Order: sequence, then C-alpha cells, then structure tokens
Amino acid sequence: MLLQGIFPAMTTPFYPDGAVYYKKIEYNVDRYSRGPVAGLVALGSTGEAVMLSDQERREVLRVIAEVAAVEKVLIAGTGAESVLETLRLTEYAAKLKYDAALVRTPHFYRPQMKPDAMLGFYRTVADQSPLPVLLYTVPPYTAYDLPLEVICALAEHPNIIGIKESSGNVEKVAATVQGTQHIKRTSTVTELQQAMTTRMQSGNSDREGNGSQLISVGGASGGATTKSQPKIKTRSKEVGFQVLVGAAHTMLASFQAGASGAVLALAAAAPTICFEIYAAWRDNDLELARGKQENAGAASKRVVSEFGIAAVKHAMEINGYYGGTPRLPLLPLTAAQKEEVIAVMASCRN
Repeated sequence: MLLQGIFPAMTTPFYPDGAVYYKKIEYNVDRYSRGPVAGLVALGSTGEAVMLSDQERREVLRVIAEVAAVEKVLIAGTGAESVLETLRLTEYAAKLKYDAALVRTPHFYRPQMKPDAMLGFYRTVADQSPLPVLLYTVPPYTAYDLPLEVICALAEHPNIIGIKESSGNVEKVAATVQGTQHIKRTSTVTELQQAMTTRMQSGNSDREGNGSQLISVGGASGGATTKSQPKIKTRSKEVGFQVLVGAAHTMLASFQAGASGAVLALAAAAPTICFEIYAAWRDNDLELARGKQENAGAASKRVVSEFGIAAVKHAMEINGYYGGTPRLPLLPLTAAQKEEVIAVMASCRN
C-alpha cells in the first residue's frame, strides 16, 4: 500500500459530561474528506484512545469508516499492551474495511520491553493481522523509543509496511530510511500515482449509480462502458518500507531525509498548511516550503508539544472543526492559554 502525503491524527470529541460526541466525529470526517489530505488516522495518541472503553473505540472506528470518502486511506490505531487485545481491535477494524493498523509499542512493563520482546510482539501481531501493520513509536507519551535495529528487523516482515516515527528525531528518520532502503514491494496505485487500496476498489464499485471498474494501464481490452461507469485506471508501483513522521516541526527536514508522509496532530487543526508544505517539497519549491514550515513549526511546538490535546482541540475550533475539551484527567485550557493558541495559529488558518 502506498502511504504518502498528510494524514490528520484525528481527535475524539466529547460532550461536556465526557461522553463521546459521535455526531461531531461525522462532521470533522466530512470536512477532512473534502480536503487534500491523503487519509485519516483514528485512535492515535491525539485521539485519546487510552481514555476510551473498548466499546467506544469500536464505535469511533465505525463512525469514521461510514463517513470517510472512499478515496481517503483509513488507518486504525489498534495497539494495546497485549497481542490478544491488539488483534481483537485490528480484526474489528478489518471488518470495517480499514486499510492499515497503527500499532503502538507496548510500554507499561517497560523494563521487560527488550528487543526480543518487541520483535515477538510485532511479529506475532503481523503474522495474524488481517491488515497491513504500521509500527508506531511515540516516546513523548510512552517513554519508550523503538530501537533502530528492531525497526530494521521488523521491516523485513511482509505484513509490516512502515512506521509512524514520532520521536521528532530527524536523524533517526534518516537512519530508518537508510536501513530499510533495500526493501522493495509492489503496490497498486492510481494512474496519478496515488494510493489504491482494496477498500477503495470495492467502494468505487459499490457507489450507487456509478458501478466503477478497475482496469490496469495497458491491460484494457474491448468491453464498452457507459458514461455512468467510469474506469479507474491503475498501475503497479515499487514501494519500500515507508516512514511517516509524527512531529510537524520536523516535517520538511523529515521529507528531505526520505519520509514519505506525515501523521500529524497539527493536521487535525490545520491540514491546509501541512499539505502546502508537503506539496511545495514535492514540487521542489523549497523557499515556499521553508516559509510554511517556519509557521507550522512554531504552532506545532507550542500547541501540540507544550499545551497538548486541549490546545489541538481549541485550534480546531479556530479553523472551523469541532474540538471541544479533552477527557479528564486532561484539563481544558485557561482563558490566557486560549488567547495564546489563537495568536500562534494566526499563520495556520485554513
């Protein structure tokens, strides 16, 4: 599967009493689906997944899958402390036709999480997972940084397709790209070199009144089609082990180091500027990319890294998404903090 571009790390909205506000999830997903992001990531760290019950996590996944545009890649955060619980949620996500599973490092028994334990955990999950697996290392929250040698060893597994690297360490991004560059796999993409997943193929075929067909470039033969049945041309593309970064303040440097995309909390609030950085880098307009990166970097450091999820949610409100407040014990922002978020986000408006 091709993973490139910008992926908002979605938040989970709550009512004032702390109950999940599913209608607001629908609203946010619909807005993201109309924009230039490559896909959506559900139940990551920004989604307060560890604050939710198992039933709430399942319902969040269901709502997102039902509302998201068919052309957006859907990634489900399914990581838990045990293989069994990770696989249970991954299997549920597969039933909802998610495209990939994002599996964070188990960390509660940190002293025992030696390389052999991590290799065993991820290999067992990948062996049994019905979805392609993305490793997820997020030291700011887990206080555990997946070692480079473990990442490179796991990259050899045919069902582990990449990593979300959220340490903010560009040197590690470069080393991961370098250490896995020999891995080559074939992926189906559209004629415009964009992702084409099994869910997208079935979704296009199922669209009411639009019975789309998938054909390979150069592989069409005969068979007339009507205007109501447009063909979606596909081709094969060589794809390696893909590195997605999770720190917006290192986005441009990470792309230059070989990252293929980014899963960002900042993109939940300001997907446009994140996409503009990616697009400018892809078009080799480094002057524009650097200018945008400077603005996004300042917002990322203050809003995401320092203030946290409450500030991300307030920044979403500024840009027309529904944010709300986090679930306790995370606290809402003070009035002064809200004013600072507004000031910092002035250069990151949609």
